[in-house]
Amino acid sequence: MTAIANLERRLRLLASTTLAGEFARYFAAGLVALAVDFALYVALTELAGWHYLVSAAAAFCAGLATVYLSSIFWVFRARRTRRRWHEFALFAGIGIVGLGLTACALFVLVDILGMDYRLSKVVAAALVFLFNFGGRKFFLFSPSRNG
Repeated sequence: MTAIANLERRLRLLASTTLAGEFARYFAAGLVALAVDFALYVALTELAGWHYLVSAAAAFCAGLATVYLSSIFWVFRARRTRRRWHEFALFAGIGIVGLGLTACALFVLVDILGMDYRLSKVVAAALVFLFNFGGRKFFLFSPSRNG
């Protein structure tokens, strides 16, 4: 077996296990959502002339929709509730806490440390990623404790 075939086999095995597979799929979905979020963030800041924190909030909404749709159709196997509006409200609530953490990180990185707003966005997204995955997995996409 070639090294590439062996690596492919190991990656498929890893992706097939529940938590590791969900984490890998969430990571991929998160990258797509980050691309949507980042592109809109830069466009609103550079082209529309919005303040970077306002741009971050607007772009967050587009990224949130992207990762929510990916999460319910591809990432997670179990769902704690069948009430979609309740599920989305909790999903968005976790995201809003993540947005608050992102805004704090952006403020510190840009306004206090003088880092470029684009690089700061990438750093903040990396910091908030694990919080979002953990919160969403625990509160929304795990088997119900009652059943």
